[in-house]
Amino acid sequence: MASPHHKQGEIREFLAGAAAGRPVPVPAVGLGTASFPFVEEDVRAAVLAALELGYRHLDTASLYRSERAVGEAVAEAARRGVVASREEVFVTTKVWCSQCHPDLVLPSLRESLQNLQMDYVDLYLVHWPVAAKPGKPQIPIKREDIMPMDLSGVWRAMEECHRLGLARMIGVSNFTTTKLQELLAIADIPPAVNQVEMNPIWQQKKLIEFCKDKGIHVTAYSPLGGQSMSNAVLQSQVLEEISKARGKSVAQISLRWIYEQGASMVVKSLKRERLRENMEIFC
Repeated sequence: MASPHHKQGEIREFLAGAAAGRPVPVPAVGLGTASFPFVEEDVRAAVLAALELGYRHLDTASLYRSERAVGEAVAEAARRGVVASREEVFVTTKVWCSQCHPDLVLPSLRESLQNLQMDYVDLYLVHWPVAAKPGKPQIPIKREDIMPMDLSGVWRAMEECHRLGLARMIGVSNFTTTKLQELLAIADIPPAVNQVEMNPIWQQKKLIEFCKDKGIHVTAYSPLGGQSMSNAVLQSQVLEEISKARGKSVAQISLRWIYEQGASMVVKSLKRERLRENMEIFC
């Protein structure tokens, strides 16, 4: 495995899809910045530590309230020489359900870019195939606020974000095969990415095969399972046996499995040692 302080050209070693001989421009391991409760300083420190360790993909969203912390950490990393420039970092953000309206998608991205203090994002995602009453991003969404989603109108707005150069790639999150089929039928620019929950216990085989067939890259969130006390991934006896045989942790085995499927992943941790461990799946 290359040094964590690799040059930009060396990042391709970590590109998802490399296992299939078909690199795509999404770094294999990214840092997710959803943190509830959200503590800005903790997230900023975690992002900076991740960049120091070699992470080059940062995943945020308007819902997470972490965009400003991500932008500040990237700027600090550039000042310190940890990264050559913002160009070296792949940044993903997402439009929330309450902005999933044709006239609100572009303003939401402009607000995200202002928070990030960036001119563009590398990837802009529709967070869920659901629309809600316009308002500030928040969860849970009240049942009475859920509205029919104008998928065609929303996607046209996403395509405009791409044409304006504000989003180098556009995609979706939490879309099923049915919703993807609906989208592909009306899209001029097909989604580049579908970010979904995926791990060795929740393998999403049908969806993964569909995305491969349609040329849609998959990024996995919750790659180590959910956050509940009963975690089927980390408590898997099978994965434990494999980890002992390989001399790796269960978490590393799980992440490597995702990589071998040709998918990228976003992992969440505020701990430097855990961040380091996540990057040691390539050796």
